This record gives sequence, C-alpha cells and structure tokens, in this order.
Amino acid sequence: MQPCNVGGGKVWFSIGLVCFFCCLFAGFGLEACLAAEYSAGPQKATKAVVVKSATGTVAVYQAVENPAKPYVAVLCSPSGVNVLRDSPADHKHHHGLMFAVAANGIDFWSETAQCGRQIDRGGPLDDITAQDGLGAVIGPRRIDWVGPGDGKAVLQETRRIAVQPATPDAAFTLLTWESELRTAAPQPVTLTGSAYFGLGMRFVASMDVGGVLVNADGKTGVSGTNNARSAWCAYSASADGKPVTVAMFDAPTNPRHPATWFTMDQRFAYLSATLDLSRQPLVIEPGKPLKLRYGAAVWDGKVAPESIAAAYRKFVERP
Repeated sequence: MQPCNVGGGKVWFSIGLVCFFCCLFAGFGLEACLAAEYSAGPQKATKAVVVKSATGTVAVYQAVENPAKPYVAVLCSPSGVNVLRDSPADHKHHHGLMFAVAANGIDFWSETAQCGRQIDRGGPLDDITAQDGLGAVIGPRRIDWVGPGDGKAVLQETRRIAVQPATPDAAFTLLTWESELRTAAPQPVTLTGSAYFGLGMRFVASMDVGGVLVNADGKTGVSGTNNARSAWCAYSASADGKPVTVAMFDAPTNPRHPATWFTMDQRFAYLSATLDLSRQPLVIEPGKPLKLRYGAAVWDGKVAPESIAAAYRKFVERP
C-alpha cells in the first residue's frame, strides 16, 4: 500500500491490486483518475474517483458506500488545501460532504443497525467528461436507499457530481451536487429528519475554532445563520495554518428555496443545507421525482461576501 497525501490526509492506492486509469483532457491539463482498492476475501471493493488539475488533487468522491453511504471525501482549495474531514472519532458517521435525510421514518444519516444505507448500484465511474471545456462530471450513479431488516429500497437516487477547478476568472474550486430522488414503489415517501439532515459538510479539525459564518443576507455567526433561510452560507477559518473560505449554495430551482441552514461553531464546526424537514415533512409522490442541486465552493484566504455572491451567480448560471 502506498499513501498519497491530500491536504493533510491520505488517499490509499494498492499497488498490484488496483484498477487504475487516468484521463487527460487535452489542452486543459485536467486529469481524472479512477482507483479501486480491492481487499482479499469477500469484502466489497472500495472505489474512489480522484479528480486532479495540473497543480494537484481537486476532489475525491467515495463512490461506493463506506460504510453506509457514498460521499465527497476530499475537496481542495485552488492551492490544494483540503477542507473536509472524514469519519472523526466524535461522529463516525460524519463523512466529508454527504447527503442524507430520513425516509418513511428510516434514518439514513446515522449509521447504526437500525439505520438505512445508501447502496451504490453502479453507473459509469469512468464517465469523466469535459464540462464547458474544464472540469469533470462523475456519474450518473444509481443509488438505492435501503432500509434495515428486509433490505427493500425506499428511494432510488440518481446522483451526479461535477467538479470545476479554479480558472483565471473564477479563483475558487466549485463542486456541484445533483440528486434526483424517486419512490422505489408505487407509494408516496415522506422525508423527515433532524434539523441538520440534508447536504452536510464536516470540516478538518483545525477549522473547528476561530471561524466566521456569514450568509447571503449579511447575517453572521451561529445566531444569525443557524435555522435561517438564505441562498448561500459561508464559513471562513484556518485549515492547518492556511486561511480558507468555504461556501455552500442552494439552487433557486430547489424546493423550499432559499434553503434553511444548520450551522454550528462550538465543539466543532458544521454547515448543512436543509429542506427544513424537522418542521415541514416533504412528500415525494410516485412518478414525481424530487430534484435537488447544490454547490460547494472553496477559496484560499478569507473572501468578502461580495465575491461569494458573485460565485453564487456563476453557480446559478451554469447548466
């Protein structure tokens, strides 16, 4: 086994047991690498898609559930500073950037024996294609949200992850997360959950202290941003001694836009874009899928709200 250091963490590749290929987008210096590490015996393979620019790793998508859901494990600033933390000791079920809610009373956020699992059913892991001349698209991936016990799917998801490295006119990394949720049976499915259920982001440990929260409406701190509706919410802090700014975007096409945000900066920092399911359950009817689109942007340094707002407009305008 050989480790590849990424923003203070490690992505492991097994030499000799790895199925590995890299695609280089001509003229742009963007390569997307697919690595699969296989363990001996019947244990399921773990697969990660590593997106790299000419200057280094941009993002890592954990494509196969680990252990109960797929997620974004690494997301880097333009200079290569990773801002995501995977499965810390205090909350093992916190995985970088992840999406989960409760469906028909089944908790897909936590990872106990009573919880559901998001099981990856396949799709083109090598579907890494140019996006507007730059960037990469992972998917579409087919994911079944399966309940405990009988193993029956409650929801079926189609997920796409697009990664856009920084450009001369956009000095930030942009990740776009698209999920389409459909009922797995011809009955409605009701989404509920705790106040933080949604698209959640856990930061590296060094960002847990001294950070600053701000939203699209100029509100700051937990008191101004938590449980508040806004088009975007951002957090500036120091990642291993290097200042960074991370923003999450809610697309105007999402239901209940602008999103209701969960924010915290005590004990640890956390940011989550939610559908306010703890107060307002949402029903998905058969044949009427729920379509969600979110963004996550990362800058080097502390960025002014005006620059975040400009990035949000770029996110909204992108196809």
